[in-house]
Amino acid sequence: MPIVAPSLLASNFLRLQDEANMLNASEADWFHLDVMDGRFVPNISFGLPIIQQLRKATTKVLDVHLMIEEPEKYAEAFKQAGADILTVHYEACTHLHRNIQQIKNLGMKAGVALNPHTAIGLLENILQDVDMVLIMSVNPGFGGQHFIPQTLEKVRLLKQMIIQKGLSTLIEIDGGVTLENASAIVQAGADVLVAGSTVFNAVNPLETIAALKNS
Repeated sequence: MPIVAPSLLASNFLRLQDEANMLNASEADWFHLDVMDGRFVPNISFGLPIIQQLRKATTKVLDVHLMIEEPEKYAEAFKQAGADILTVHYEACTHLHRNIQQIKNLGMKAGVALNPHTAIGLLENILQDVDMVLIMSVNPGFGGQHFIPQTLEKVRLLKQMIIQKGLSTLIEIDGGVTLENASAIVQAGADVLVAGSTVFNAVNPLETIAALKNS
């Protein structure tokens, strides 16, 4: 069964406590939190204060995805805010190995994210150091976009690399995950499904999360 990580970016921020309660009662494994700075991506989302409040509202894993430039300046603050997993973008890190070591030294699990145009092969020399690879299946910045089909091939290639190296690195997919394509994504090798609009716009979010869990 995949790990299901609903993306709070698609939640109702006026009812954030209710949304957190719903996720706590659901089969969701993680809370996925997209932090955007308006520089690395053309949008601004939320930051440390929201994560601090959500930390108080759940015992589930806080999976924080930094779509920001210079993430090393804020890693410690996100740890203090309650992040369990901190994912930085390959494209935003000049010294990626240093970024990964910083995150691990702070006691968090470290992830690296790839934009749709970034090749899997670029992770060859860092894969053994990361706990998770997040493959963007839409262009980052906005929710509600359609899944990019080529992502499935990227997942297969990455899974082969992980197996060949004898690693246990998780593969997370973020963007355009629906009830219709979730099974194909899992079959390709994904371990973690991030779903925003699919969950929070559903008539019955609890049933939708359960269906994703059974993909």
